[in-house]
Amino acid sequence: MIVTENSPRKKTLIDLFEDSVEKFSGNTFLLEKREGEFKPTTYSETKTLAQQFGAGLCSLGFAKKSNASILAEGRNMWIIGELGIFYAGGVNVPLSVKLEESSDLLFRLTHAEVRLIIVSDKQLPKIRAIREKLPLLKHIIVLDKIDDFREGELFAGDVTEMGKAYLETERETFLEIGHSIQNDDFATITYTSGTTADPKGVILTHRNYTANVEQALSCMTIPEKFKNFIILPLDHCFAHVVGFYIMISQGAIVATVQQGKTAMETLKNIPVNIMEVKPNLILSVPALAKSFKKNIENSVKSKGKFTWSLYNFALKIAYAYNRDGWDKGAGLSFMLYPFKVLFDKIIFSKMKLAMGGEMEFFVGGGALLDKELQKFYYAIGIPMYQGYGLSEATPIISANTPNKHKLGSSGVLVKPLDLKIKDIEGRDLPLGESGEIVVRGENVMAGYWKNPVSTKETIKDGWLYTGDLGFMDPDGFLHVKGRFKSLLIGSDGEKYSPEEIEEIIVTQSSLIQQMMLHNNQSPYTIAVIVADKNSPLKGKDLVKAVWEDIERYKGKGVYAGMFPEKWLPATFILTQEPFTEQNRMINSTMKMVRSKVEEAFKGRIEYAYTPEGKDIYNKLNVNS
Repeated sequence: MIVTENSPRKKTLIDLFEDSVEKFSGNTFLLEKREGEFKPTTYSETKTLAQQFGAGLCSLGFAKKSNASILAEGRNMWIIGELGIFYAGGVNVPLSVKLEESSDLLFRLTHAEVRLIIVSDKQLPKIRAIREKLPLLKHIIVLDKIDDFREGELFAGDVTEMGKAYLETERETFLEIGHSIQNDDFATITYTSGTTADPKGVILTHRNYTANVEQALSCMTIPEKFKNFIILPLDHCFAHVVGFYIMISQGAIVATVQQGKTAMETLKNIPVNIMEVKPNLILSVPALAKSFKKNIENSVKSKGKFTWSLYNFALKIAYAYNRDGWDKGAGLSFMLYPFKVLFDKIIFSKMKLAMGGEMEFFVGGGALLDKELQKFYYAIGIPMYQGYGLSEATPIISANTPNKHKLGSSGVLVKPLDLKIKDIEGRDLPLGESGEIVVRGENVMAGYWKNPVSTKETIKDGWLYTGDLGFMDPDGFLHVKGRFKSLLIGSDGEKYSPEEIEEIIVTQSSLIQQMMLHNNQSPYTIAVIVADKNSPLKGKDLVKAVWEDIERYKGKGVYAGMFPEKWLPATFILTQEPFTEQNRMINSTMKMVRSKVEEAFKGRIEYAYTPEGKDIYNKLNVNS
């Protein structure tokens, strides 16, 4: 392991940005669709716009170290707005557009003492609904021109004009603010998704971000003018670091999806925009990866049985040749190379054209991406390189990259970074044994905003206790197995992480849409299952089909031996209510909130441990 040294060098996000503007001044930085086409904004133009907007904030009385927020869909002004906040010496509290309930927004805006907010016209009604409960909020800057500005609301274009006037008399004083920012000054307060009672505000400093950019680049290379198309929301630090700050550091291009009038219209714009932008890279999460795969396979199926059979045969050949990526072509599999080249040419190359024709790879973050999905994307020639991280680490801890990768793993550690694997008692574990992932480096957060108790529990002697379960293999790859504290615990005290089982069963079933395994020192494991609502099967037929999908992993089933049987469900609860963000069973990063699922189905879970409830054909399942 490499011991991290504190860097005395000043390297804030303003420093990183301005260094790149100097090197790549005339290069395109931002691409945004306006008036029917994607129009470029250069690095130097972005700097001018960010400084004008930041100066506009200062002219409104926004003071250094004050907290501002951005609540908007991805666009140029999201990134320019954040840079503007930094030039004004402020801190950004980025907010997810998925936060529908006023209580969620109200908590964050109140807790973070936000004094100014930048919103899109679509998000403005949420702020208006709680405006009277936010006495500290002085200004609401609306990114879009609307007809009915209320008191305290301003158009972003007018703020920029105010900034131009301010710079005419206060330029030197204003520029000194941004340049006076130090490494340890706060850059963002990013709220966790709330898998516990109240979300926690993760404080990330300027150096946290720039250090994580440097760490990430120890694993991967981003060429100048590389095009990154961002589909994911910009509020998360994954989108910050991989989406635009790494791109800034290398003189690359950031394109954002064209926003529709509705969320559905925006989704429909994605494939159209991909063909227009022809990206080299797209950030993804498992939910998007599954959606892309489904669309590809539906397209192939529509071409008839022969094409479908040939496609599946081609996948088998590619899987056999590619193995786990790092060992492709090893052993006798090298004999399959001519067939792989043939299928790349006649089948997989056409799939790449559907992604613009210039896609080199995806970067996957968020929840665990199962190995079968990774093998699929690797086979069609657009690898989805899974990484691992969390907000508290800014977020990147490890990554698979074109330079070094192993399918099924979470990649190699970024450098410099220290890592330990610890057991429940806090003892260090040897190579290959699973325990809590604990890291130390310049990317570790400053702490939780106004929450010293949680900070002390999470950071001990500079080490970040991630709460995630994993192990290091002999080849230097990190394997993340799930949550350290969401383990299944058998009646004998043995522990097991459920995430991999859940992910694989859901991915390989056309019927099971969502699943949560449960065993809290009980005689057997059960599953809470959400079945496909569009399935024609009902009642006992549906129950039987779901059970048959689970039985494939048991006894003499096709996937038998993949997992220890004691951790596979001995029965299940079939529910009509899906896990969603609205009912809090899914958080904003699309991860299941286990405690909320357990709470919602508490009665059904208890019933499943009775003789009547253990029978899969019990009345509650059949009626569901």
